[in-house]
Amino acid sequence: MEYFLNEKFFSPTKGVLSLQEVLAEMVTYMREIPHKTYEVIVGCDSSATQDPTFPVVIVVLRKQQGGRFFLRRVHYESRPFPSRRQRIMEEVMLSCQLALWLRENFATKAAEQGVDYEFKYIHADIGEKGITRDMVKEVTGLIRGNGFEPKIKPESFAASTVADRFS
Repeated sequence: MEYFLNEKFFSPTKGVLSLQEVLAEMVTYMREIPHKTYEVIVGCDSSATQDPTFPVVIVVLRKQQGGRFFLRRVHYESRPFPSRRQRIMEEVMLSCQLALWLRENFATKAAEQGVDYEFKYIHADIGEKGITRDMVKEVTGLIRGNGFEPKIKPESFAASTVADRFS
């Protein structure tokens, strides 16, 4: 979690924000149209390089009306990821860490502000048809073990589309 607490997130709508400011913006966005249904989703991708960057995203989806996202790019100075498996497992671990922190901390803020939302999915950038098909059970098991429901390609847009743009 140290990768997130004291670091800045990027929002195309609001610019550079602290994690506490991200929580406040999430509430503000949900309060704009309070009768809509909202979903919070976390996902991560990485670049397939020797020195990968891991863009981790928080997506706030306003059902049938788009959404907002907040992104933090994690980069390890001297930690190699020699295999695809290690890199993908790091993506999932970062997603789980952020999701667990959000579940606890955003729930309090949302309840204080009277906003209602659903937060049950973590999106993973793997799928049944690609080169990651042998990791589906392992990754989905890790996500379920952390108390969330996994979404994989083609349904994992937070990881495979939003985060992918920044990897």
